[in-house]
Parts: sequence; C-alpha cells; structure tokens
Amino acid sequence: MGTVLLDERVADTAPGGRPIADLAPHSGVVMKVPPKFVQSPRIQILAQRSRELAISGKRRLGTEDMPLGDHACWIHIGPFPQLDELPSRANGYEATGESWGRDYAFLVDHFPVDIHRDERIVGEIHWEMHMVRQYVWPDSVREVGKWAAELGASGYSSGHTCPDLAIGLSQGWGGILERIKESREKYVRLDNQPKASYLYGLQMICESVIGFIQRHAEKALELAQAETDPWQKQTYQRIAECCAHIAVNAPRTYYEGVQWIHFAVIMDRVVGHGNGYGRLDLYLIDLYRKSRAAGELSDEEAREYLSEMFLKLRGQFFSLGGRDAELKDATNEMSFVVLEAYDLIGDYNNLGVMWHPGINRDFYNYACDVLARHGESIPVLVNYDLMREAELRSGVPEEDAWKVVYSGCQWFCIPGKEFCDQDVNSINLISPMKRTIAAAIDRGITDFESFYALFDEELTLTARALREWKNSQYELLGSLWPEMYTSMNSHGPIERGIDMVDNRGVDYQYTSVNILGIPNVADAFHAIRKLVFEEQRYTLAEVKEATETNWAGREPMRQRFLNQGKFGNDLDEVDAVFVRITESLARILGSMVNLRGQEFRASLFHFQGHVTPDAIGATPDGRLAHEYLAHGINPQVGRATEGLLATANSIAKVDQRKFQGGTMQIELQPRFFDGKEEIWKYVRDFTEVFFKKGGIQVNLNIMDLKKLQDAMDHPENPDYQNIIVRVTGYASRFICLPRSYQKEFVERMNYEGF
Repeated sequence: MGTVLLDERVADTAPGGRPIADLAPHSGVVMKVPPKFVQSPRIQILAQRSRELAISGKRRLGTEDMPLGDHACWIHIGPFPQLDELPSRANGYEATGESWGRDYAFLVDHFPVDIHRDERIVGEIHWEMHMVRQYVWPDSVREVGKWAAELGASGYSSGHTCPDLAIGLSQGWGGILERIKESREKYVRLDNQPKASYLYGLQMICESVIGFIQRHAEKALELAQAETDPWQKQTYQRIAECCAHIAVNAPRTYYEGVQWIHFAVIMDRVVGHGNGYGRLDLYLIDLYRKSRAAGELSDEEAREYLSEMFLKLRGQFFSLGGRDAELKDATNEMSFVVLEAYDLIGDYNNLGVMWHPGINRDFYNYACDVLARHGESIPVLVNYDLMREAELRSGVPEEDAWKVVYSGCQWFCIPGKEFCDQDVNSINLISPMKRTIAAAIDRGITDFESFYALFDEELTLTARALREWKNSQYELLGSLWPEMYTSMNSHGPIERGIDMVDNRGVDYQYTSVNILGIPNVADAFHAIRKLVFEEQRYTLAEVKEATETNWAGREPMRQRFLNQGKFGNDLDEVDAVFVRITESLARILGSMVNLRGQEFRASLFHFQGHVTPDAIGATPDGRLAHEYLAHGINPQVGRATEGLLATANSIAKVDQRKFQGGTMQIELQPRFFDGKEEIWKYVRDFTEVFFKKGGIQVNLNIMDLKKLQDAMDHPENPDYQNIIVRVTGYASRFICLPRSYQKEFVERMNYEGF
C-alpha cells in the first residue's frame, strides 16, 4: 500500500460548532505548559467525539454500587435487540464452553458496523457478554461466599489477566482458527468429547471475530463507492483493504498492526472484564521499522494511528520499556512513539513505563516530562526489576519471568501464560483486627506480642475462608464463565483443549488478593501498643466500646489515639508495625495453595473499598465511621505530615518482591512546583530514588484542587470537561465520576513540600 498523507484540509469548527482552537487537550486545572504536539483538525474532531461520548454517559462503566467513570470500551446504544434469540435463552442454558462460545458468536454476529468520517482506525462494540449471558453462581458457592464475607474475605473471579497479542499478530485469526480446528479434530479422534466441545465453542468465537472484521471491510467499500471527497474516499478504501486482509491474515504493515490490536482488544472486552494487553512497543516495533523502511509511514501517522486507538479503547492497560530476554534494556523507537501518541491527545489510555536502572535515559526523561506536563498520572511509572523478582519468587522460571508486564491498576502478569484472577479478590483487614480485639478481651491478653500473635491467628482464619471461597469458584469457573476469547491469545488452551481459567489451562494460576486497610490497622496497633499495653491508659474493652459507638462521648480518648505516631512519616517504630503486617500477609497467604496447586499472593492495594466506609465502622486509629479508609498502602488522609519523601521512605520499607504490587498514590497541586523549572526532572529524580529504595509503583496527579472542587458543582464548564485523574489504579474523566468519588479524591493529602 502506498502512503496516505495526513489530511491537510482546513477545519474551523468541530462537532457542536465549537472552534477548533478551543479544543486544546489541557485545561487550566493542570500545569500550564505548552504541548509538544499540535493536534491536526482530524484528530481534534475525533477527540471531541470521544469527549462527548464520555460526558453524555455513553461510556460510563460499572453499576450504581460500583461506578467507575467513563473508561468503558463499549458505547451505550440501548439493550441488545436480539436478546431473546440468544442461543442460551432461546434453546436452553448450559454451563459449557460450547454454549458460551455459541452465545459469544451470536452476539458478535449481530454487532452493528460503525465507521465514522475522519477516522482511520475503526471498530466499536456496544455490548459485553455479562450483559446478555447468565452469570450466576449456584447457591452452594454463594453460601461459602456469605461465610467468607463475615470473616472479611470476598471476590468473585472475573478475568484481569493479560493475553499475549504476539500470537495473533504473527499467526493472524486464520492461523489461530486452523490451530483450533486441528486440535478439535485430534480430540474428536481420541474420543475426548468435553475438550472437542470446548474447542468447537472456541472455533465459533474465532469465526465470529473474522466475520466481524470482514463486515468492516465490506462497509468501508460501500462507503468508498458513495463518497465524493477524494481524501475520504481514499481513506475508506484503505480501511477496506486493511480489514479484508487482517480478518484472516497477520498484519503486514504498521497501520494494519495497530488496527489488528484495536480489534483484538475490543473483542476481548466483549468478554466483559478488565485485562492488560502487554508491551505495545514490542508488539509493533518490527512492523514500524518495516513500514518506515518502505517509506509508507510518517512520524505523524505513526502517532495518530495510536492516538485514534487510545481514544476508542479508553481504560485499557499497555506497557512500555522493561528488559528483554537477555535482561538488556528493551526500549526501542516504538516506546517513544506510543508516549508521543498519548502526548498528542492529552486524553487517556492507561500506559505503564517499566523502569529499571539501565533504561534508556532519553526515554525515561520523556516519560517523566509527559507525566509532568499532563499531570494525569499517565504514564504510570513502575519498577520492572521488582515485578520480575516477584514472579521469580513465585516460581516462574527465568525464561518466562522477563516477559512480565504491568497489566492494570497495580498488578502485573506473564502475558498469555498466567491467569491472574486479579483486582476483585479481597481481604478487609479491619475484620480480623476487630476479632482480635474481642478475642484478646476474652483471653485476658496483657502484652502486645500476645495480642499480635492472636491477630496472626485471626488473619489466618480470614485467609483460609478466602481460600475456601475461591476454590469453590474454581471448581466451576471453567464451565460457568470461561475466558474463551482471551484463551485464543494464550499459550496452552488451544492445544490442551482447556480454558485458561480452568485447571492447567495456562502454566501459572496464582490467586491475587487485594488488601484493604493496612495503614489503618498499623496505626491502630501502634496506638494500642502505646496506650493500652505500655501506658495502660485504656483497656481493650474500652477501645472496643469506643469504636463500636463511633467514639461517642469519648472525644479526648479519640484524640489520644489519633495523635499517636502515624504511618507515612518515616517513623521507624510505626513503620515497623506496618511492615510486620505485610510480612504476615505474605507468609500466611503464601503458605496456602488454590485448587490449581499454586499460591495465593497478597497485593498491597484496594482499588475502591476505601471509599465505602459505612459498613466498616470506626477504628482504633482514631478514625470516625464516616471517614474514608487509607487507599492501599498510602497513609490515611491528613496523617502524612512530614512531606513527600518521608512517606516514600515509609512505603519503601516493604519488601515488594513478596507481593503483587503496592502503589504510592500522590496528588500534588501545581503550586508545589512554584519557582521550579523543568518539573520533569523532579519527577524523574524522585521516582528513581524511590525505585532504588524498593518502591514498585508511582501514580502521580498534578491538579489544582480548588478548580477540581469547582468542577464538582459546574461540570458543564468546558475547562473542566477533559480533566483526567488517576482515581486509584484506573484513570477517568473527573466530571464522569460519581460525587462520592470526586469528594474522596479532592480530600486526599496534597503534599506541601518534599
């Protein structure tokens, strides 16, 4: 294919009549720094369309109980109109892979084909499988869940893993389909009906994906035939040629590679969960170099194709950087292009830059520059070497451990070889703490060491409840909700005839567990040690009664508990309690194995449990019942009083090799940098020191809190409509968050100095 030049047509207005000049990616809420790249009129139009979809609510994700902002991949157009004809509804439901695959194929076969003017990366989805197919656990499983919840354990299994898109990029959907057919024929010949049936479901899914992409080729050709504008006609023709080829074959060019990845991700999202998608720079580097050498790809086009994809995909996670198989720096030309694509639009997709001491300096400098200028915690900065060592510690061999990627929120994964089951499994640490206090009263505990030993017992009880809860799900997960599309870009499921979520479907099947309330428990234990066991100012019975009554009539007592040393201020005595709790989590969970024979791994994070405090009640750290809990391993709001470096030192004392992530979340106001030039250097120097001391991830927002507060009341203000914030592990447009989430965000600690 020949080069298609950038559209140089002049456009004065965007959809809705707003002047193009008003559509700058940055608002006055973030730092006022000139953008490095200027959007073409075409990209401005596409960015405005994406913004309007978000603000209108058509990209809202989640439910009333779990609202997650605007980072949905699908666009709401109403209920699926053929719902009653869905095979599992029309012909009867079966909890099998074949039935699941038939439903997926039916859904995709009835997707409309959307191709909009001005775009060159095409494809939208409007429904996900959980919206149409039954996903109900039997009573026997739910009863185990109720028992586990009473002990502080929860979490239904729902994806959160990372396929290896290199499989499809090299084989094409046609190659994957042939492998499925060959494997199915083998199991038919061997009279293994369950595996043959599963693979038949996989075959239907693959064929539906091929058909969906082919329909885009047909639609683009129809549009081209009716088009009179030369540039638009040529664009439609190029879309048609691209889709016709990649529907079956591996992509030949960079443009086809980006379009293939876009289809791959949206088809994966049809499954209805949040996956990571691997190293975008490694996926595309060969096609990029090939297209550049052929003279068919300009710098502008390379950026714009990815920018278009980002505007459509929303909150999907890609990684950049890290090391290669020889543990050398994996940074390449595409690493820069991906960051430039985000830099161009100033909107968001979730990107993670994987730092290590030998990373390309220009690239890491640019990553920090992008983060500082946009102020939206994009890219997230993560410590590659710690992620790799965590995988090695879990038993992943060297030949796979180097492939680790940052995959979402705070977690990481081996693409295509690890079913991560991340983000939804949880231990609420407040529950075993409260049981410990009650049991210590009953047993007459009089010293802190005995008290902490009792906490270990209660934490073990909660962890065992979680194990029973998860194993009851794992017995049924492969038939109830197989991740079949994801399995096609994974290593093992096709040849084994086993879904990636089922036993032995992929090589690594650890269970990740998010932990809620670690800083609150650490602060509480430190205060109890001081005020109950050492000074004997209060009894445990008084502590129990005070928290159960939300400190009513005990304000002086609450103030004493509140004013003890707090985690996040580089106080060794307090931080030692915090580290001890994390060590207990690593030891207790790491000693347990799931139904697949692989360990449970604690993740020092909880993506939103801290914003629903009402069910938890007051805590002995001096916290009132209505106050939010600490976010992940970050200090409770208002308690980090010694500056940013002190908090970083506290967090870095944890041995992150024993966990699956633990984010330092930072919110700064632009005035933090008043008088300072080259802000990115401060970001670079701080994060590198933090990583060298043992930190694993930094999420950094730079926002004007007064304007955020105003945005809560005036979301119609155009200056506020493209404010992107890193909420916890995910990013969202601020005005699209529910008010309770906005309130929590603006109340967070904003450090006044280093």
